[in-house]
Amino acid sequence: MKRIFKISDVIIKPVFWFVCFCLFVFSSSGDSCCNPLSMGYIKKMIEQEIPGVYVLSVMIGKNIVEDTENGFFSDVNEQVSMVCNQLAQDPKLKGGYNAMGFSQGAQFLRAVAQRCPSPPMKNLISVGGQHQGVYGLPRCPGESSKICDMIREALNKEAYLGWFQKHLVQAQYWHDPLNDDLYKKYSRFLADINQERAVNETYKKNLQQLEKFVMVKFLQDSVVDPVDTEWFGFLKTGQAKETETLQESVLYKEDRLGLAAMDKAGKLVFLATEGDHLQFKEEWFKANLLPYLH
Repeated sequence: MKRIFKISDVIIKPVFWFVCFCLFVFSSSGDSCCNPLSMGYIKKMIEQEIPGVYVLSVMIGKNIVEDTENGFFSDVNEQVSMVCNQLAQDPKLKGGYNAMGFSQGAQFLRAVAQRCPSPPMKNLISVGGQHQGVYGLPRCPGESSKICDMIREALNKEAYLGWFQKHLVQAQYWHDPLNDDLYKKYSRFLADINQERAVNETYKKNLQQLEKFVMVKFLQDSVVDPVDTEWFGFLKTGQAKETETLQESVLYKEDRLGLAAMDKAGKLVFLATEGDHLQFKEEWFKANLLPYLH
């Protein structure tokens, strides 16, 4: 019988930044670095499939409890800096590595690629990552539920306040399409790495050094809203119902992050799989993602 693997999502359960670095980096959002039933299982499976691979698990905090807490209450920019420092100090990674991020860990690893080019990240695999952020709650789609829409509109009043932007992890990638100016001005993490305020040429140059940027979308995803963010799409500005693809966005048309150039060079890979958030078959994982880790 085929095994379906599910990693609990970080927004539902409290652990968030588990990062494994091998000659690739492997980040899990929604689990701890050491859970043998989820991220630990993935780590073991990859080690079995790629003999001799080097895997380094990076815990954000001194123990699993702190690792869990940091999944909800910490400064994402500080977390990224911490990971960058650990990468730079590992002699086994100096020749470069591949990276895999699960759920919100994916956009955090993209920040690593943009901000920390040494050692170089070769391939970045985003598994259900929210690259344009989220505007909704897990299993509560605002586009089709009046109550859910009321809740997310209420959240808009708090998400960009200083304390929340500094300490609440999910607020740091909350993207309000109804208040675009507010988002661009006060989003400390997402608006920065997505070049919303100004174009940082270093970010753009560093990201384009990737050989492949692989993005996985879950076709029955009930956790991430809108699901198009997993392929770098999002809701059209000024409303909260219609979405646009990456290719239709200003980010792509102005090539503010270098994604259009990467797309034309064949560096962007868009994959889709059946299932809810972070649910996939082992066979699918091995066939579609493992090739980018060799």
